[in-house]
Amino acid sequence: MSHDLYDNPLISRYASREMSELWSPQVRHTTWRKLWVALADAERELGLEISEAQVAELRAHIDDIDFSAAAAYEKRLRHDVMAHVHAYGDVCPNARGIIHLGATSCYVTDNADLLLIQQGLEVLRSKLVVAIDRLATFATEQRALACLGFTHLQPAQPTTVGERATLWCYDLVLDLAEIEHRLNQLKLRGVKGTTGTQATFLTLFNGDHSKVEALDRLVCQKMGFRESYAVTGQTYSRKIDAQVLDALSGLAQSGHKFGSDMRLLQSRKELEEPFEKEQIGSSA
Repeated sequence: MSHDLYDNPLISRYASREMSELWSPQVRHTTWRKLWVALADAERELGLEISEAQVAELRAHIDDIDFSAAAAYEKRLRHDVMAHVHAYGDVCPNARGIIHLGATSCYVTDNADLLLIQQGLEVLRSKLVVAIDRLATFATEQRALACLGFTHLQPAQPTTVGERATLWCYDLVLDLAEIEHRLNQLKLRGVKGTTGTQATFLTLFNGDHSKVEALDRLVCQKMGFRESYAVTGQTYSRKIDAQVLDALSGLAQSGHKFGSDMRLLQSRKELEEPFEKEQIGSSA
């Protein structure tokens, strides 16, 4: 870790290793290359003049990304996607001419974002399932431990520690359902062209619309998706991002409520957070 450059503490202190790696430049640009391989392979299968050897060369060099070369190209070309097209072509000279064939920048940038969102939600889901299980176990163990319930921070009626934990747990269950819904609804942008009309691909296939539709389906399948969004412009609808953010916001709200309740109960000595042997509570 470099101490000479700014690093967001939300990443360095709080993000999981899996999530930090997932959103790294290496994984993002490896995903770009996987998309280029899927496109070239699908175009070959549908009759364009692309050889199996060219696709194999692309596939063999998915992971060895020269970021310095890409940065040098971007400095000259002022275009991030074309910089990586050239850097990929440097290590795949026989396939250079068929990389990104017919595509626009959002073919890799937007499709990659959707793939990363899918994987990120899957990481989150797996961790959320563990949290729900642990909290449910705690609630079961403490289901008979009586305590005083409050409304508006005023004493109300008796409840149990287990019932309180169940409230926190159920919020997370609702969040899990929302995350699973978003995962089930998520699709790929697919192969839509510069403005969503697929015009370039229609030209490549000499006006054969059925092959353009087949190309879209094939690329989706090769990238692990059942289908693509029916309509896009150059980008997929940003409502998709907003819907995912809404699910993430819901989970954050549940965590905030859980944490706030814990703080309030800790002030009354009803519950306490773990405190390690050498932990320091305050520098004062």
